[in-house]
Amino acid sequence: MARPHLRALLVALTFVATAAGAQEYPTKPVTIVLGLAAGTGLDMVARTYGEKLSQSLGRPLVFDNRPGAAGIIAITALKNHPADGHALLVLTSGALAINRTAFKQLPYDPVKDFVPLSIYLKSPFILIVHPSLPVKSVPELITFVKARPGQLTYSSSGLTGASRLSTELMSAIFGLKMTHVPYKNSHNAIMDVAAGNVQLAFAEAGATQSLIRDGRLRALAVSAQTRLTTFPEIPTMAEASGRPDFEAVSWHCLVAPSGTPAAVVNRLHGEMGRILKLPEVRDRIVSIGLIPQEPRSIEENRQYLAAETKKWGEVITKLGLAGSQ
Repeated sequence: MARPHLRALLVALTFVATAAGAQEYPTKPVTIVLGLAAGTGLDMVARTYGEKLSQSLGRPLVFDNRPGAAGIIAITALKNHPADGHALLVLTSGALAINRTAFKQLPYDPVKDFVPLSIYLKSPFILIVHPSLPVKSVPELITFVKARPGQLTYSSSGLTGASRLSTELMSAIFGLKMTHVPYKNSHNAIMDVAAGNVQLAFAEAGATQSLIRDGRLRALAVSAQTRLTTFPEIPTMAEASGRPDFEAVSWHCLVAPSGTPAAVVNRLHGEMGRILKLPEVRDRIVSIGLIPQEPRSIEENRQYLAAETKKWGEVITKLGLAGSQ
């Protein structure tokens, strides 16, 4: 058994080695793999904070867009890099919370394979209806739908996408019955509400702003816990429905692969916390209909991911879609 002074020496040497590792990192450009296509909100925000992160680290950042397969393509690309902090990954709630229940089998474990460095924004949905629908508030919509069980239709961009699950969460809470009309992408799902082919949807805030301003869509509520700066007049679902716990959002999370040295993880976590407080970064997030988040500890990030996984898992299971993909 090591003597006390020897144990102290070993601890000190470990601390010195860890500190040295943090100071040496990074030794080459850092790659950020993104699970969505170039030009999307996820991509634009990542490039905004990526510029600041590059300045802090003193190395270029390389963005590698790998959309498709519910985030699995991007995750596979990350696995081709060593876990040393020189390759990071940005994913949404789909890959980190929803897939765990929706997929029969995953080639990754959302909990064991990643360290959640930063949940830096929430992507809310706006509850939209076609203007011909004779409702102007959430309570009016609930009453209208309850009087016509199964007659109204709602659109979404997939069987287990966040927008569809948000509508099903609302339906479960308020006892509504509506018919789901799935689309291949969110653009078509939104445009068919604007055309009157479908009555309503929970749709991405950024993609609906111009249609709401032009009067082609009527906005009833925001699915986040806070109002949108771009539409301060639209109440939250929590306010409009009388359910203070209601929240149905997607979110973006920067992760490092498990096994990344602790010193590197701590540095990246600290840098992201600092960068996300910069006014220009927060303004960029707000400008495209997203909600910037205050920095949390890595453990708090893990707790939030676990809560989201549980919430959406219950909705998916109730729909009978567990393991459907």
